[in-house]
Amino acid sequence: MVVATQNAPQEERLTAPDESWWESVLADEERFTHVRNRTHGESNPPAEKTNRPRNEEEAQQPQPDWDYATGVYKQDQIITLAVSGYNRGGLLVEGQRLNGFVPYSHLVEMTCEVEPQRESFLAKFVGNQIRLKIIECVPEEGRIVFSERAARADAGKRTQIFTDLQPGQVVSGEVTNITDFGVFIDLGGVEGLIHISELSWGRVIHPSHVLKLGQNIKVQVIDILPERCRIALSLKRLQANPWQSAKERFAVNDIVPATITSVVSFGIFARLEEGLEGLVHASEIDLPEGTLIRNAFQANQTVDVRILHIDPEHQRLGLSMQLDTH
Repeated sequence: MVVATQNAPQEERLTAPDESWWESVLADEERFTHVRNRTHGESNPPAEKTNRPRNEEEAQQPQPDWDYATGVYKQDQIITLAVSGYNRGGLLVEGQRLNGFVPYSHLVEMTCEVEPQRESFLAKFVGNQIRLKIIECVPEEGRIVFSERAARADAGKRTQIFTDLQPGQVVSGEVTNITDFGVFIDLGGVEGLIHISELSWGRVIHPSHVLKLGQNIKVQVIDILPERCRIALSLKRLQANPWQSAKERFAVNDIVPATITSVVSFGIFARLEEGLEGLVHASEIDLPEGTLIRNAFQANQTVDVRILHIDPEHQRLGLSMQLDTH
């Protein structure tokens, strides 16, 4: 993908994420990297569950040559390492001077989401050599993270991209991975992340409902951390924020058509327009006695609702299906 250099429209809306936003994203990414095993109800796989020979010699795995690793990282070099093992999160790789981890999300082919299939897929890498780039090198934490996908771009491409990128730019990229917490976009050698909170002005149940793997899209750069090889992106900021003008277009007690987006035990969520979604609480729905909400409504159904309150600052909209105000 080629990075575009145009500026985003209405750039004054751009506000970079604060530190707490990044901390949240990194915490989410850390959980994803370790791959939750939902089938067995495990939140984090035990460190010892690694498919590689275990003996005293292996347990004393040599430390990487940190000076060499740092140089490879800063120069954005492509290297070749052997796959020595794997766990549910990805591959273990090592060479004479380097060793580390390749997250499953950074392999070129990610076709297995079911645990047993993924294990069989990863096992086939053991003993093979793969081309990689270092995407994270943190000596003080003893961590090196590699990426096979990043190695598809020429050496030095990352440095060029981070030099050229500026917050506020609109860039083109390809969706390479979709997780519970957001979507990764390949910008031509470096991946950026659209956090779930930056996908839409409306409520997003799961990122896969908004974007698909392989999709080519335009996004806005909102923050850059070159030292951690991280780029924060936004999809929603390319569109006007509908909440900013909500009170100009809608008023309390207006009766308007809405599309049901989801049905829950305590009510229904309904969308007035793209990005403008509110809750109809169960107490605001008149149903025959004994009728369950989930049996009375379904997603994509159109209903009339009355606006109870509009809170643009907190992006909240209260709705009712009791249309008579008397």
